[in-house]
Amino acid sequence: MDRRTAEGALLIELGGRLVEYRFERRRRRTISISIDAQGVRVAAPPRAPWRDIEDFMRSKRRWILAKLDEWAAAPRPSLLRIRSGERLPLLGEAVELHVRPGPTQRYGSTLAVAGGRELLAWLKAAALERLRPRAAHYAARLGLAAPRLALSNARTQWGVCHADGSIRLSWRLVHLESALADYVVAHEVAHLVELNHSRRFWALVASLYPEWRGARERLELAGAALPILKGSP
Repeated sequence: MDRRTAEGALLIELGGRLVEYRFERRRRRTISISIDAQGVRVAAPPRAPWRDIEDFMRSKRRWILAKLDEWAAAPRPSLLRIRSGERLPLLGEAVELHVRPGPTQRYGSTLAVAGGRELLAWLKAAALERLRPRAAHYAARLGLAAPRLALSNARTQWGVCHADGSIRLSWRLVHLESALADYVVAHEVAHLVELNHSRRFWALVASLYPEWRGARERLELAGAALPILKGSP
């Protein structure tokens, strides 16, 4: 039987290591395991026996341990101050800030900016310029009109599709390479047809973005390392 930590998490021995995980029962048919910066989470059907849950985790022990090591080695977000010489990820590339009066402009690998407020406004405008045509592209592939698109300040939720057909995407996607931002856009556009995470939904995502599994994993790691702009929402 697993042991509980003082925080209420469970413990299981995998490959000679004691692994902490959060557990919950859901209305689902299969056992699932997810791993991110917060650790391991396991979900199981209401009547799934503990023996089956433990056996499933042990069958995935190599993957679980590898993912935990990957997250342990992942860079952590740092506070980015608006000063010359600081480096900012932009469209998957690092640019160097140059603080000076005047409009925000990019010159190759340098981004000239007057201050934090101006930088944030420029990044949001760049995010919309980048994401809006991609949303229209994926919607057209489904025979749909371009959705209404707005930006959010979310740090952990990259996007959300509403029942009214509108989509909100985090402006922080502007930091990431196009392949990862495209996965998020395709994911939310697929919700215009399937407002759920059913098999039909994932099949639709795969039709729009066949490499979605790899992109989803890379997105989690890349997102966890994004800097926090001082003074941004």
